[in-house]
Amino acid sequence: MAHEQRGSPAAGLELETVQRLLAACQKAKSFAYCPYSKYPVGAALLTSEGKIFTGCNVENASYPLGACAEQTAIQKAVSEGHTKFRAMAISCNSQETYSFPCGGCRQVLREFGQEWEIYLTRMDGTYIQKTLEELLPLSFGPAHLKC
Repeated sequence: MAHEQRGSPAAGLELETVQRLLAACQKAKSFAYCPYSKYPVGAALLTSEGKIFTGCNVENASYPLGACAEQTAIQKAVSEGHTKFRAMAISCNSQETYSFPCGGCRQVLREFGQEWEIYLTRMDGTYIQKTLEELLPLSFGPAHLKC
């Protein structure tokens, strides 16, 4: 897969791990249930222990009840006892733009830290790497609730 890095470099995963994440998010995208938007999204989440959890978007006729791929992956990981993450890869079917997470997903990801790596992909296999802090600067998180 081609790599087109933009933004500040993070700690950096091994290329093999990045490729595993990218493949996992592409596969997860194939399971998306998106009869309304026709916009499939897949996400692959890497825990600090090296386990990968995937998620896809699941739409609902009552739109607010749908779930984004990123949130699905996070919920699967947390429901199995994982709360420390190293990276996430996200894919969609766009040729022109990378698969940026929505604002709500950025906040959900932020709950679990700011410095982990986010790999945003396009259909042609190119990707860019960002940190969550770059995607959600000046964010609100758990530490703000400590008085």
